[in-house]
Amino acid sequence: MSQNPKQLIRVGHSPDSDDAFMFYALAKDKLDTGDLRFEHELVDIETLNHRAFQGDLELTALSLHAYAYLDDKYLLCTSGASMGDRYGPMLVARQAAPVEAFRQQTIAVPGTLTTAYLALRLCLNADFPYVVVPFDQILEATVAGWYEGQPIDAGLIIHEGQLTYSESQLELVVDLGVWWHEQTQLPLPLGANGVRRDLAPGVIQDVERLLRASICYGLEHREEALDYALGFGRGLDRSKADQFVAMYVNEWTVDFGVPGRRAVATLLRRGFDAGVIPRLVIPQFVSDVLQGGSQLPSSC
Repeated sequence: MSQNPKQLIRVGHSPDSDDAFMFYALAKDKLDTGDLRFEHELVDIETLNHRAFQGDLELTALSLHAYAYLDDKYLLCTSGASMGDRYGPMLVARQAAPVEAFRQQTIAVPGTLTTAYLALRLCLNADFPYVVVPFDQILEATVAGWYEGQPIDAGLIIHEGQLTYSESQLELVVDLGVWWHEQTQLPLPLGANGVRRDLAPGVIQDVERLLRASICYGLEHREEALDYALGFGRGLDRSKADQFVAMYVNEWTVDFGVPGRRAVATLLRRGFDAGVIPRLVIPQFVSDVLQGGSQLPSSC
């Protein structure tokens, strides 16, 4: 008698070292996934944000700004957060200047649904001119001062650029993670993993459990997970790749916790109050919605 086929769970995440580290165990079959089969798609975060409107991926990385438009399709997993704890996306320029000077300057941004864009809107308290540039080309565009014929005065950098911008002789204007903590005394919640609401409750709980197990496996087998993540580091040496992974795969990634949840709610409320987000969204996690919740321990 033939066995029932495993249910396919398509996973979308960014092709960078921290996400690769987080998903190492699932990508390399280090876990018993039971009745589920995971298929990974590595795509930049802004593309994933837009794809999520069609709900074509069962599990996907999401910017928490984008989640404000997607809460009808996705629940937030308790695990998988990218939190900037007094660090985060950075505005950089060829010459240093007060952040207020950039309200009328053209800024290269990695996408208008990214949390980096939302945080910069809140920081500047203005709707600034921008050009959308692929995240891995923003440093180059900022140094050149142009992108596809459009002038660029500054760049909003995410991912590994936060560690390498000075090598391009660029100056830091503001670290949005530092700014956010000064404003709220909370970490800046940048990204999360969303699981599609229309999956069966048992499947949702299994997906969240396995996501968490993958994160914990990487943290408990750091060297082998880092070996894998180095392939996605865009030129980072091992030391810097390890530093970057530590920034975004840590205790916050294992579990948002109460402060992390408060940070998400605060971000969404402030985005709404500022008129950037059109309606007030109360974040919903898997454990908030499913009866009995997904009561996982708060640490590995």
